[in-house]
Amino acid sequence: MKVLIACEESQAVCKEFRKLGHEAFSCDILPCSGGHPDWHIQGDVLEQLNKDWDMIIAHPPCTYLSNAGAPHLFKGGQLNKERYAKGMEGKDFFMKLLNANCDKICVENPTASKIFGLPKHSQVIQPYEHGHPFQKRTLLWLKGLPELTPTNLMKEREPTTKIGNWFNKGNGTNRKIQRSKTFTGIAKAIAEQWGRK
Repeated sequence: MKVLIACEESQAVCKEFRKLGHEAFSCDILPCSGGHPDWHIQGDVLEQLNKDWDMIIAHPPCTYLSNAGAPHLFKGGQLNKERYAKGMEGKDFFMKLLNANCDKICVENPTASKIFGLPKHSQVIQPYEHGHPFQKRTLLWLKGLPELTPTNLMKEREPTTKIGNWFNKGNGTNRKIQRSKTFTGIAKAIAEQWGRK
């Protein structure tokens, strides 16, 4: 199966599909950090969408869409028009991924601000459902794919802010990249549940 993992520099999901024998490629504007540049397409993922993929797993940027950014969107009770415009650009990118010409699509993102009007999500997943003792509410929009089944339910459930070294390495761009990485347990569940032959 040909699988595109959009907006993934870590190659966490890509590597799990490769372990199962699939022709998987990560794609991001950044170089990959997963150690397999031969499995990475560096560039604009929109240019890759019409290349006969069997499945697309997408992790579009959430900086301007996320509900966590709402305080910046309405500073002082006034709509920040520049940030709103960037959020609408983010929505347009998100929708292009969700509406790509592919029968099997998963787009993941955190909860978005209602003002952007994203379609209703299909499922909510958490790291603690897949072997990581953390809470990080993640929404999935699914087309042609079943919901993910939990693989290793953890009783310990620390909030995202407690993830420490796993997410909060450094600051600025590096911190943003660290926070966007996919938990290995979730990556494995995606590949094994949606990529079994």
